[in-house]
Amino acid sequence: MRGAVESLKHEFAGLRTGRASPTLLDPIVVEAYGAQMPINQLGSVSIPEPRMLSVSVWDKSMVGLVDKAIRNAGLGVNPVVDGTLIRIPIPELNQERRQEMVKLASKYTEQARVAVRNVRRDGMDQLKKLEKDGKISEDDHKIYADEVQSMTDKTIGEIDQLLGSKEREILHV
Repeated sequence: MRGAVESLKHEFAGLRTGRASPTLLDPIVVEAYGAQMPINQLGSVSIPEPRMLSVSVWDKSMVGLVDKAIRNAGLGVNPVVDGTLIRIPIPELNQERRQEMVKLASKYTEQARVAVRNVRRDGMDQLKKLEKDGKISEDDHKIYADEVQSMTDKTIGEIDQLLGSKEREILHV
């Protein structure tokens, strides 16, 4: 469950609020050398100015693939290729784009909730198996099941709080 929360925090770090952040490119993967590779393994990502990202691609043959991956990522940016350097100007967020970012944050949040529920389901299945095998009593099963449910509720509450704060950050003009 902690892993789902940490993953969500990482996803939220990539959601921009109008300023450049190298984590914006973290979720993007490129089909390179016969494998899916993140951009930061194909070049160095830097922030030359507050509203600009640049990716210095190490292998000249990968520039086109990295450019294409950035364009197809749905980030609403338009990269400019200059040799092995790709400049990515970050446009000012308008209200429509802010709403899209909130929807994306909600999608990430729902994925985290599903991951937490899957952990809960696995835990409950393990408890049932332990009770069936006679390793824990019916009373212990109930106590542990309540504990797992309590942890699930607490974690989902934390996820909802993260979404609320990210929405406020995105919608703040």
